[in-house]
Amino acid sequence: MYKIKSKTLFIGKNLIYLPTCQSTNDEAADLVRLGQGLEGTVVITDFQTAGRGQRGNQWLAQAGENFMLSLILHPHFLSPSQQFRLNVAISVGIYEFFKPYLGEALKIKWPNDVYVGDQKLGGVLIENSIQGGRLEASIVGMGLNINQLLFENPRATSLRKATQKEYVREELLPDLLASLEKNYQLLRNGHFDALKMRYLQSLFRYQEQHNFRQAENVFTGMIVGVTDAGLLAVQIDNRLAYFDFKEISYEFES
Repeated sequence: MYKIKSKTLFIGKNLIYLPTCQSTNDEAADLVRLGQGLEGTVVITDFQTAGRGQRGNQWLAQAGENFMLSLILHPHFLSPSQQFRLNVAISVGIYEFFKPYLGEALKIKWPNDVYVGDQKLGGVLIENSIQGGRLEASIVGMGLNINQLLFENPRATSLRKATQKEYVREELLPDLLASLEKNYQLLRNGHFDALKMRYLQSLFRYQEQHNFRQAENVFTGMIVGVTDAGLLAVQIDNRLAYFDFKEISYEFES
């Protein structure tokens, strides 16, 4: 399982496959604590018993159908105030991996989900450790729906559902890791502005009027940008408001 032909310099060179585990992020964090978390290490599993996503949500997926993996990075070149830059690079990497299969329907949903139309294809959870004023280690957890057909959530989809074609995950993985490495290297080499432009060009509901929810309040606004700190900039009538990802949610038509 997961004997792949590598297309990368370092991401996935150390590939750890676990048939099942509680959480690949937890497994990766253990490696970092033990001093065994080499940059580019990937922990991948067929099934997580306690996978988690943004906002503390549990990540549920059928065994052996999807990508559930965590990537260990050491972005020492980023300060704590720049940690959203890693989100941008990872999101663009995932987006560019899926784009040849899904075309214009594919979008990045702020802060770092991927959507096909109004349905979620996957998401990212990045857990950073900070030391001495820099990012010491980042664990990038990814849950990407590849072949799963049945979901409890009607707003979920998979590559197979969207394209009506089944995929061999081991054949896709080298391209995913190569896309992640390419965009991480762009970030490391100082090309954040280009990455952010790509992120905005691919952003879900960008520069469109839509409804949002903040607590019990539903309002209409237009996404006009994302700050370098990761705040979503929304134009509401004639004013500009900024939201953290826990402060606002998207409204969908049922």
